[in-house]
Amino acid sequence: MFGTERTELPVALEADGVEVRATEVGEFTMGWFQLAKGVDLGPALVGLPGDLCPCPHWGYLLKGRLRMRTADGDQEYHAGQAFYWAPGHAPEALEDCEYVDFSPSEALAKVVAHIQGGGS
Repeated sequence: MFGTERTELPVALEADGVEVRATEVGEFTMGWFQLAKGVDLGPALVGLPGDLCPCPHWGYLLKGRLRMRTADGDQEYHAGQAFYWAPGHAPEALEDCEYVDFSPSEALAKVVAHIQGGGS
């Protein structure tokens, strides 16, 4: 079993308006994300299949509102919602956002490496 607070997790990715803290739990990575209003991760995903995140995520939006762009259209999420984001999405923060999600570690590691410039 495992429980933690955001500040106890190591920083996995940090950029303008983005902070991701994460740790592996079994075959999944638990991530605690903070995105500032206006952050659009779409440009960072260019080069991945369909120029979208190919990793599935299950989680809960703690704060804010975001738009998830997909090939099938956009969907908005707001604080208080649990979510499942299937492969093929790109988030854009409509307000300052904070969420916790769980993702298959291997798939997520490839996305993070791509965003950090290490290839897809």
